[in-house]
Amino acid sequence: MTNNHEDLWIDWVDTLSEESCLVIDDFITDHELSIFLNYFQDHLKEDDFKKAGIGTGSEFQLKSQIRGDYIRWLNRDTDTELANFFARIDQAIAMLNRYCFLSLSGSEFHMAHYPEGTFYKRHLDQFSHRSNRLISVILYLNKNWKEGDGGELKLYLENEEKTIEPIAKRIVFMRSDQVEHEVLETNVDRYSLTGWLLYQPPGLTFLA
Repeated sequence: MTNNHEDLWIDWVDTLSEESCLVIDDFITDHELSIFLNYFQDHLKEDDFKKAGIGTGSEFQLKSQIRGDYIRWLNRDTDTELANFFARIDQAIAMLNRYCFLSLSGSEFHMAHYPEGTFYKRHLDQFSHRSNRLISVILYLNKNWKEGDGGELKLYLENEEKTIEPIAKRIVFMRSDQVEHEVLETNVDRYSLTGWLLYQPPGLTFLA
């Protein structure tokens, strides 16, 4: 990593610490976007996605009136087309550990597909009985997104509400234990790589 890039991360970490959220545009290259999006759509065609629910374990429920997306969990050992994405996430973990002293030691990610007409009502990502999710991360893959397409991310911060457009190559980091948020109804197919930076390795946590 160059000193200039590390300086950027210092600024980004300051923003995340002060505002509990961070938005970075052009986090990946156009070439990486094409690779990630093609891989995503290939798995959509193979019907590899499952309806997402809320809660974990015995509390897991499918409730379309709350959450309408379909997901496919990622494994860095087999999803090698996303190697550059995982490398960037590892870099983020290293920088957050260095400058925020978070002791992050792992991550878990899935592909998230919101079909037209779906949404995710206001919620908090960290479970009350399992607090290892520290930072929520969303990388958008939506080429040619325009106003009116919907699917924006709405954040409920301490002193304001913020609406973030899901444009391609944009990444969002936010505190999993602090920032309530929702996905507004989308009028087009909405694609993202979504997950969490963890206080401990994921183990058997692929339940959300």
